[in-house]
Amino acid sequence: MVRDVPAQKSKSPPKPNQAIAAKIFHWINLISLILMIGSGLQIYNANPVFGGRGGWHFPSIFLLGGWLAGGRHWHFAAMWLFALNLLGYGIYIFISRRWKHRFVSSNDLKALQKSQNVKRKTYAWHRLAFTAIIPVLLLAILTGLGMYKPAQLHWIVDLFGSWQALRVVHFISVPVFITFAVIHSLLGLKVGGSRLIKSIFF
Repeated sequence: MVRDVPAQKSKSPPKPNQAIAAKIFHWINLISLILMIGSGLQIYNANPVFGGRGGWHFPSIFLLGGWLAGGRHWHFAAMWLFALNLLGYGIYIFISRRWKHRFVSSNDLKALQKSQNVKRKTYAWHRLAFTAIIPVLLLAILTGLGMYKPAQLHWIVDLFGSWQALRVVHFISVPVFITFAVIHSLLGLKVGGSRLIKSIFF
């Protein structure tokens, strides 16, 4: 007689565990970026970067601040929140030595060229994207400060050649960061699925 053997329940993979500092950083980052983008578009509409005052305007549903001065107040307040959050997280990954696992290394570059391990290459792409976005963020902050205090920080304006060039670089940093956020999320999904993405915030 053959005995019925109870089916073994398949064990679900352990839930990804993120440090509380990483969760706080991502939440503050998300909130400050939404505020900066909405208020930045409000400022943009007052004098479009491309096409002069008669250039293309963004719909009011995407704007924050109600008018130019209101948009500026929201934008600069969120800028400080974003910059201090970025600084705090930078100090955190330095003290915790997490920077060793966050930024691209020569081994990652070799893996992208030669490795046949898909997961290894995905991690390498992730570190490459994470490393590449740092100068973009610093450039966004630098150009933002130059626009905030052009008289006191005139050397920033001079560094970019003109006020218009400063505005163009600052504006372009937004779609670059949004592209990074999309790539960052897709790579996270590829490695750990939706569970990994949820663990970043909850």
